[in-house]
Amino acid sequence: MRLHVADHPLIAHKLTTLRDERTDSPTFRRLADELVTLLAYEATRDVRVETVTVRTPVSAAAGVKLAAPKPLVVPILRAGLGMLDGMMRLLPTAEVGFLGMVRNERTLEASTYAERLPDDLSGRQCYVLDPMLATGGTLAAAIRFLVDRGADHITAICLLTAPEGCRRLEQGLEGVAAPVTVVTAAMDERLDERGYIVPGLGDAGDRLYGVVG
Repeated sequence: MRLHVADHPLIAHKLTTLRDERTDSPTFRRLADELVTLLAYEATRDVRVETVTVRTPVSAAAGVKLAAPKPLVVPILRAGLGMLDGMMRLLPTAEVGFLGMVRNERTLEASTYAERLPDDLSGRQCYVLDPMLATGGTLAAAIRFLVDRGADHITAICLLTAPEGCRRLEQGLEGVAAPVTVVTAAMDERLDERGYIVPGLGDAGDRLYGVVG
């Protein structure tokens, strides 16, 4: 597994406002959207392309276009949905699948409750959207789910990561042959006793959409 922490002043600026407990949900959604687009730029450096020739008004020009099959963007429900628009803004021709996973707050284990994905992902590059890499269980389960269907290249985009989550993700991906990269805005200090990232930004889903009782 490769970890890339995007070091850019605009990323740090937007992340600082996301962390602020005074930031309301509409502002949080807008900033998360903008931050994901910046992270997506870093995450798509290895996107597969093929060479093409086009005509400019002056002459022929060599260039590239995204290779087939198209990349697949997979937000993990529900908080990952808040990252989808920012990703698709940079990669509008990608296809989108959905994966619903829930973490047991007592055991911290993840389980799948819904999915909308092709049965065969052979040869597909997948971009997984999950705001917080905290305990690592949810992301590890999601990546294994995609690899089991044939995906051969996985990049996860996370707003924040914790050292414990990265270690557990690496452990959870033992034996996975597909290359996995995690692109994030920051590596935070630790997890607290509830499995929350410290200093973090709280519950990303609640801050995006409000608390659902």
